[in-house]
Amino acid sequence: MIQNLSEFKNGKILLVDKPWGWTSFKIVKKIRRSILNATKENLKIGHAGTLDPFATGLLIVLTGKYTKKVNEIQNYKKVYTGIIKLGCETLSSDSETEEYNFSSISHITPKLIKKISKKFLGEIDQYPPSFSALKTKGKRFYEYARKGIKIVRQSRRVKIYKFHILNIGIPYIKFFIECGKGTYIRSIAQDFGKALRSGAYLLSLKRERIGNFSMNCSSIELKISKEFPCYLLD
Repeated sequence: MIQNLSEFKNGKILLVDKPWGWTSFKIVKKIRRSILNATKENLKIGHAGTLDPFATGLLIVLTGKYTKKVNEIQNYKKVYTGIIKLGCETLSSDSETEEYNFSSISHITPKLIKKISKKFLGEIDQYPPSFSALKTKGKRFYEYARKGIKIVRQSRRVKIYKFHILNIGIPYIKFFIECGKGTYIRSIAQDFGKALRSGAYLLSLKRERIGNFSMNCSSIELKISKEFPCYLLD
């Protein structure tokens, strides 16, 4: 049990191992309520980088004065591992929506996959997914997408520092990626399929690290929720 919870006003960094199906907002809300119940203080709390509901792994939550560090931490490099599925697509580019637009994968070989992966290094242009939290005309992209409304999306330049293929078991590709701010891994998966002349979507994703922060950092467990592990940096 953590002592002196009132110190959260001065600023704490919490490392949350986000489970599948939870939104980042829901986790922040849960932590805020737990601290409020313990301290009777309504503290300012935020997270430093959204994870999609169907992604897992590291979510950094900041409290009190440390919420000023959100922009700084969001600029750090991020590391993910995940699985791309070839041969079909989904509207959300991940496992949130059903598969459709099935395509042949008979021409795809491990050699071709590794060759194409080299094209996803350095600065690349990508379009954000239709199912994303970006806004246009006061509404989130996903609000339009869920109503079947198409919107104009502007491409954006992002930086990929490392992109390794860890395992190939067609139609599945397990990968490791280190990328800069603003990179959509769902778009990487979709574009990877196009480069292979096939459909593709992001089947699973785990955020392993943000800057020097990871679930392996020196930390102690914070008893906030039974549903997900939450750790307080020493």
